Amino acid sequence: MRSLLLFAALPLAAQTGWWMNEPIRWVQTNLRETDAALDPARLIDQLDRYHANVLHFSAGGIVAFYPTRLDFHYPSPYLPANRDLLGDIVRLAHARRIRVVARFDFSKTRKEVYDAHPDWFFRQADGAPVVYNGLYSTCINGGYYREHALKILTEALERYPLDGLFFNMFGNQSRDYSGRFVGHCHCANCRRLYRKPLPREPGEEYRQFMFRSSRQVAAEIQKLIRAKRPEAGYFNYIQEYTDGIMSESNTALSRPLPLWPYSASDNVNRARNSEPSKMSVNLCMQFVDYAWRFATVPGQEIMLRLWQNLAHGGALALAINGTFDHEDRQAIEAARPVFDWAARNEQFLVQQESAARILLLGGPARTGRGYSQTAYRGLFRFLTEEHLPFAVSDNMDWLGRRKFDLVIASDWAPPELAAYVRDGGKVLIASPHKPEIDTPRVIGTTLDLEGYFRIRDRRRFPSLHLTNLLLLDGPFTEVEAESPLTLVPPSMIGPPEKIHTDFQNTTKPGVVFLHGGRAVWLPWDIGSLYHRLSLPAHAGLLRDLVDSLLPSRQLRTNAHPLVEISVTRQRGNTLLHLVNLSGHSQTAYFRPLPMTNIEIDIEGEYRTARTLQAAQALVPSTTSGRTKLAIPRLDAYELVVLR
Repeated sequence: MRSLLLFAALPLAAQTGWWMNEPIRWVQTNLRETDAALDPARLIDQLDRYHANVLHFSAGGIVAFYPTRLDFHYPSPYLPANRDLLGDIVRLAHARRIRVVARFDFSKTRKEVYDAHPDWFFRQADGAPVVYNGLYSTCINGGYYREHALKILTEALERYPLDGLFFNMFGNQSRDYSGRFVGHCHCANCRRLYRKPLPREPGEEYRQFMFRSSRQVAAEIQKLIRAKRPEAGYFNYIQEYTDGIMSESNTALSRPLPLWPYSASDNVNRARNSEPSKMSVNLCMQFVDYAWRFATVPGQEIMLRLWQNLAHGGALALAINGTFDHEDRQAIEAARPVFDWAARNEQFLVQQESAARILLLGGPARTGRGYSQTAYRGLFRFLTEEHLPFAVSDNMDWLGRRKFDLVIASDWAPPELAAYVRDGGKVLIASPHKPEIDTPRVIGTTLDLEGYFRIRDRRRFPSLHLTNLLLLDGPFTEVEAESPLTLVPPSMIGPPEKIHTDFQNTTKPGVVFLHGGRAVWLPWDIGSLYHRLSLPAHAGLLRDLVDSLLPSRQLRTNAHPLVEISVTRQRGNTLLHLVNLSGHSQTAYFRPLPMTNIEIDIEGEYRTARTLQAAQALVPSTTSGRTKLAIPRLDAYELVVLR
């Protein structure tokens, strides 16, 4: 899909650096300016005892933690005279074999810079700058990002042997830290580069413009890092031009329910399979929300996120505000045993690749198009609860490189799927949007429909033997085709004496079979309905359709639906990761309930199996190309090594 976007330059290939070849136990200390007086030896000693081997350390931008020599770059006023904190940290960390990734934030700076170069800054629609706690927001198209930031990076790269660089708040932000909406930038640079009047509201074309703008700056940063310190990694919250893809598992008080307990699995699975040559660093954020940086989320939530990071081949990564001498140490201590275990078993936690045979399309990141997150999450949950190992990708780069038994499209069904189906691939599309492949004639879409689907052919849906009807609430697209599942439109809902006495059965299909049955289209939003309602009838329909498309399941198990299972390959091993989510309840995270006697039947013949948490040798049995084994006990997490 890259052809839809015009980047500044083709990105250099991602490097296979230390971040891909070494196990990663990453700790970010998000420093306050007052922390500039910290004792660097104490911090490095704390990291070493924590078994961290990567320190994500504040370096420059809003505040410099070293004696910068540049104009318009300001050291912390708390940095002691003649102290080079960043230099001391790098020297002491490297002596303990701890790598240092420097953190920069160019999104804001001081009023002195605004007064000298007002053209570098974000302008609201009325021309006013965006000011937060005395700091002025810069614009991605202004000279601060495009010129001065590169001078700051050049200084740091030439002075310090950094192992990596990370950039926070990259690009223009439409809201400030308090959630106040500031809109999109109307500065002279944006008006000039947009080449037409800026829109009143940031629509699709404007989002594409900002996407290109941020990637142009990312390209210049990539070139600078490669030129000055080619062994250093480039980490950002974007995919293009980087060596590693950053993300966060975090919380916020205003976030709508239900909570998403698969946050880390979602972020890492998507990053590692959308860009397999790049490392996923999913930061487990310790705090509850911006206003409460020193109040931590439940310890069991911290542990769950970290186990999920490992279960999908990502870095173990914890972010804390300030230092280890924290006002609330619950998150730090909750993560400690995970870091300890990962250090003891590090040989199994490096160079992992997903071995899943199902692909879930997770949104067209590179096209800039929107997609339904709730639809995606509903299908993500269904696959996880069904123990169907799956990879997530938000691009089509896997075509021709990796074989999948089934591709599932949540809301987004791109035209490349047509060739995939013609070549024998199987596809399940769950979306009211017309797929970009050949379909029967589409008559129209109703955006909000309350009704049912009636089962016409029970043989196709064995999971639904106790019901004749499935709930529909939301968009529905009418297609000209025959179907074993048909629409029942809205009818009377009360009083009780009148309920549905005017039922009307139609022939409007609720499932459409395409390309001789190799592709199946549900022209309604079953994913969002499952995410919202968790109805067993919707799960049963999805189960029967998936089983009809799959030649066989890669993995069968009696495990509880709240046991997440992923399958990876690593240095000749096949790894089974089991994560126990039974401790999650509504808005709380508790110690998970122990699970016992979990039976696994997996594709492939393996002679040995052993658990790393329980340190037990298991007795596998093989037959007809499959292996059976039993895991006696699962607490929070288990890793089974198959050979």
